[in-house]
Amino acid sequence: MSKRNWRENPLIWPTAGLALVVAFNLFFGAEFFSISIQDGHLYGNLVDILSQGARVMLLSLGMTLVIATGGVDLSVGAVMAIAGALVAALVERAGLGFFVAFPAAMAVSMLLGVFNGSLVVFARIQPIIATLILMVAGRGVAQLITTSDVIIFEDPVLEFMGQGYLLGIPFSLWLVAAIFVGMVLLIRKTAIGLLIEAVGDNENASRFSGINASQLKLIVYGVCGLLAGLAGVLEAASLSAADPIKSGELRELDAIFAVVIGGTALTGGRFLLLGSILGAILLQALTVTLYNVGVPAAVAPVPKAIVIVAVCLLQAPRFRTQISKIVGLRRGK
Repeated sequence: MSKRNWRENPLIWPTAGLALVVAFNLFFGAEFFSISIQDGHLYGNLVDILSQGARVMLLSLGMTLVIATGGVDLSVGAVMAIAGALVAALVERAGLGFFVAFPAAMAVSMLLGVFNGSLVVFARIQPIIATLILMVAGRGVAQLITTSDVIIFEDPVLEFMGQGYLLGIPFSLWLVAAIFVGMVLLIRKTAIGLLIEAVGDNENASRFSGINASQLKLIVYGVCGLLAGLAGVLEAASLSAADPIKSGELRELDAIFAVVIGGTALTGGRFLLLGSILGAILLQALTVTLYNVGVPAAVAPVPKAIVIVAVCLLQAPRFRTQISKIVGLRRGK
């Protein structure tokens, strides 16, 4: 790979960000990387980063598809809250088991995504406004489901989903890996990836070429809602409780940041699922690192935002060109 191609590879920058986080933690001590085995399960900061970041990974996968079509979904955090509240209410208050509560939560989440897509496709509302509606109203829906209470529930299957281990690794990671691999295979083995990119690059041109852009957008928003609902169930299952206010709070921003850091442009078109996964891991690694070095939770978003801005700037071709010119001028002197 040439030097030029190396710089233009969008996966380089989230990888470089992770490398910097690793170097920073090495400076403060190798204890950060220690992994122990207790009762056949892996424990440690690295495991926590991956397991706690699983929800953002799921959100980023769905958000990647939406952004690739030229849209955005600000409601994923609210959908998380609704899904978590619904599964908790059905299990604890209605006395229904996992095999009824979970499919119901997934179906509602997907329908909410399709609702967003319908506003974008049929009502011709801008995606940021269309999804803002559910972002605001969704919290109210979650509170209606729980009657504004935190619902504590018990269900062995849900507990395993959120807190269990398979072959020593958190089950949530296996779930994310399976969904990621499935999506990658679907995109590579079918034309769906090319269709999404075509709609994102130029929707009008894609329609003239015979692509049903409206149907594709409905599917993409539905998938985004489904994955957001799954993330919400995982979050509730990890705590054995559903909080309609705190669940999924500001997760939509984390998902968008992860997608952008991963190399997918907000203007749509080419997208990278692996880049979004790396972006989600970088965000979670930053959060854990800041807490470990004693940065207060109220202040942590500031250095986190600085790193995000730096990575996004390095991804921008125009910014890199300007930096190259400045460096070249200084060398010339």
